[in-house]
Amino acid sequence: MIKNILLHPFLLSLIMLFTGFILKILVDKLAKNRAEKKEKDIRYIAHNIKHFINFVMVLLLLFIWAAEIQNFALSIAAFAVAIVLATREFIQCVIGFFYLVTTRPFRVGDWIQVGDYFGEVAETDWIKTTMHEIDIHTYQFSRKTIYIPNNKLITSSIKNLNFVKRFVTHHFIIVRRESFNPYPIHDTLTEQAKLYCEEFQEVASRYNSMIERKLDAKISGPEPVIHFGTTDLGEFKASFTLFCPTEKALEIEHKLTECFFALWYKEAEKNKEDEREV
Repeated sequence: MIKNILLHPFLLSLIMLFTGFILKILVDKLAKNRAEKKEKDIRYIAHNIKHFINFVMVLLLLFIWAAEIQNFALSIAAFAVAIVLATREFIQCVIGFFYLVTTRPFRVGDWIQVGDYFGEVAETDWIKTTMHEIDIHTYQFSRKTIYIPNNKLITSSIKNLNFVKRFVTHHFIIVRRESFNPYPIHDTLTEQAKLYCEEFQEVASRYNSMIERKLDAKISGPEPVIHFGTTDLGEFKASFTLFCPTEKALEIEHKLTECFFALWYKEAEKNKEDEREV
């Protein structure tokens, strides 16, 4: 029993610490006496020796407490694994936050698309990104708030739609079942589209050029494009592509739709009259 007490790590540690403390005091005294005799400052030697003593003491302490440290480490590891499993989603969200900070795919106020969600970024924090939802077809706020966990931003694609916030390449289609030659109305419809876009043509040209420089790619615009074709079912299809201010996109779409139907029915009546004459 006495042997076990003498070999106890705590007692051995105290003895070793006491011995190290005494050795460092002796080193200080010897260095001081030697400095007085030789009139030379050798404190740096004493400091190096004391550092060596400290290093040896640390190694001995680790050796003495090796078994206890190993058991403690295993307990800590098991506890850490349990904590990680329990807070996995939280940790992933924090990692996602650092991903956003370092890569900066968007900023507060940008329009973005994450998966199937469109919205304006309102706030980002350690856990989530808050967005005000936008209907991408009407470019209007839906008055809904979307909370996206940051870990989803790592695994989902992020599209920055900030260019769409001011100007947008707006595309819409009109389908008709009637079958007659619609091309006589094409030039008139195109001129009408240019007329509706005339007021912002200069700004649109500059903005379009700026986007092309940043993307290093050619994009449609700023001239409106109207293309006539057919659907898979053989029905007539008119495709409109406009580069216009986002807030005016629906307004111009409605005007062009009204103009299209006016020209369409006018041409249809003309074709019916021609058929009657024949």
